[in-house]
Amino acid sequence: MIKKIPFLFFFVAAFFLLSQKASAQNAPGIFDGQDDVGRVKSPGSGTYDAKTQQYRLSGSGTNVWANHDEFHYVWKKMKGDFILRTNAAFIGKGVEEHRKVGWMIRSSLDTGSKHISAVMHGSGLTSLQFRRATDGITEEKKFELTSADEVIQLERKDNTYTMSVAKKGEMFVSQEVSDVDLGDDIYVGLFICSHNPAVTEKAVFNNVRIVIPAPPTLVPYRQYLGSDIEILDLQTQNSRIIYQSPISLQAPNWMRDGKHLLYNSDGLLYTYDLKDNMPTVLNTGSANHNNNDHVISFDGKWLAISSSDKSGASMGWVVPVTGGEPRRLTPTGPSYMHGWSPDGKWIVFCGARNNNYDVYRVPSAGGPEERLTTSPGLDDGPEYSPDGKYIYFNSVRSGLMQVWRMKADGSEQTQLTNDDYNNWFPHISPDGKWIEYITFLKNEVAPGDHPFYKHVYLRVMPVDGGPSTVVAYLYGGQGTINTPSWSPDSKHLAFISNTSLLFPIFPTSK
Repeated sequence: MIKKIPFLFFFVAAFFLLSQKASAQNAPGIFDGQDDVGRVKSPGSGTYDAKTQQYRLSGSGTNVWANHDEFHYVWKKMKGDFILRTNAAFIGKGVEEHRKVGWMIRSSLDTGSKHISAVMHGSGLTSLQFRRATDGITEEKKFELTSADEVIQLERKDNTYTMSVAKKGEMFVSQEVSDVDLGDDIYVGLFICSHNPAVTEKAVFNNVRIVIPAPPTLVPYRQYLGSDIEILDLQTQNSRIIYQSPISLQAPNWMRDGKHLLYNSDGLLYTYDLKDNMPTVLNTGSANHNNNDHVISFDGKWLAISSSDKSGASMGWVVPVTGGEPRRLTPTGPSYMHGWSPDGKWIVFCGARNNNYDVYRVPSAGGPEERLTTSPGLDDGPEYSPDGKYIYFNSVRSGLMQVWRMKADGSEQTQLTNDDYNNWFPHISPDGKWIEYITFLKNEVAPGDHPFYKHVYLRVMPVDGGPSTVVAYLYGGQGTINTPSWSPDSKHLAFISNTSLLFPIFPTSK
């Protein structure tokens, strides 16, 4: 018997290690593992496509309801506060109208576990479902929204859970529950249930994000969250994370060759190779306190940058797009560079003069600046249209921050958006057809502020104004799209989102 103990020990240890390895390999994408919860008749599965960053789930199960659940689950163990978001859609017509997909937070993998679930049904019904006690009865808060292709968000803040849903392209509506104690060490993930034990259903999940938001103690402009560089396909409205960093990256410009991005971080500018997924410091000489207001000339040869001088105020500079010693443009600050004229002769910027922020232009070759707006309050983010006829900007003059435009000489200043949000940084597509801008919620920011680390939307509208469509739902704000971020073919957008949670499946700076 003594001789058999080592053999048995090594056999069990080897089996355990192989099982652990198999489980790790079976964890799709950003998740830690996957399981069928409850006594499902047919095993489910979850897969991750690294190229598209898309998740596909299949699963059976009687229901997620009453006092026990049966479903397939891809999960991650988490603690503290977080934000979960995805675009979810069923694959195929399906059998049961109450088949379910969505986000789920559970105390355990037991079939009767306490849970909070953000659910989309096959019929299009959306609801916040929750079980307060182990083996207790499931309760529900229904939304009026019904759609077959939805954006689903579930946020935990302390012991409050908020579900937000939107028909793709529209703004969120929300409901919350605050008296369900799931504990701190919990399971978080995507789920699918066929609502029929004899049937296996399938669903696809795009834009899957798990975000760790800023803590209440974070000091703005002194402490920062990590950053994701994302590329958005405007046709599908699906976004891919191409790079992550534990520090603050801001304001990606898409360079004219279509192969590189330009962004700022910690006072420096970087070019980012989209093929090799590698950033490189761009030499800007003595201008080494760069902020997130930088813009490339239409011919792709020059770069207008904003960098603090010895006084600490941001000034405007011009440098070759390949790098070099900069030439100073503005003798007075603060000055924040935002746009070149298509002929390369002018640069428009936001300048603080006489205790007011207005839009100015200055000759790119050097010369006196010219004031274009005079309204009290903040006018910011000026940018030329590709035909040179207009300058688009954002202004707080009507109460909330809204998108405006004027002729290139400053005349005929006209408001283009007029809603109950704060809209910043209009960027015109290279084909001259569309405006992209960032939207802050009215109750989260002051009209003249665009802070870091908020729930924001990226929206697109026709260049002459008109209905706006949400193209991205994210956690970001300052630094997300301060500068023009359209691809040269007008089909993609680059932007920054923020989180303190990094994943090894994405390229990451060290």
